[in-house]
Amino acid sequence: MTICYIGMGANLASPAEQLQRAFSALDSAEQCQLLKRSGLYASKPMGDVAQPDYVNAVAEISTELDPIDLLDTLQQIELSQGRTREIRWGPRTLDLDLLLYGDQNVEHPRLVVPHYGLTERRFVVEPLLELNPELKLPNGSLLRDYSERLSCPPLIRISD
Repeated sequence: MTICYIGMGANLASPAEQLQRAFSALDSAEQCQLLKRSGLYASKPMGDVAQPDYVNAVAEISTELDPIDLLDTLQQIELSQGRTREIRWGPRTLDLDLLLYGDQNVEHPRLVVPHYGLTERRFVVEPLLELNPELKLPNGSLLRDYSERLSCPPLIRISD
């Protein structure tokens, strides 16, 4: 079993409920088990597209799936919750990103892990640190060291 972290975000169709459904879907997905989930946080959207604020969280799972099969599972969960891919950084019912896959680096045409924005986005860093304050990245650095350098707007915790 490999421990993985999944970044989650939604800003359409009852975003907090979308994330709750996604936690359940992750736990019931084949060869996956939800181990921990962060609280829910409100964050401002990235990019220049006018849209509602996001609700974000991170899930810690264990899986026997390889990274690409896990990506396929995440995309299937997104689709089942109404995800469409029309506008880059646009509004969405659900976005699931594979942030970390154990201590592995993955480079594939469909997937790069660690996720490229992992250390630069407060809506990823803070929920990850909530789950694992001593989290080490595949390069050996501690995630908390990146937290101190973030210049993004603060998050608002909206629920446990």
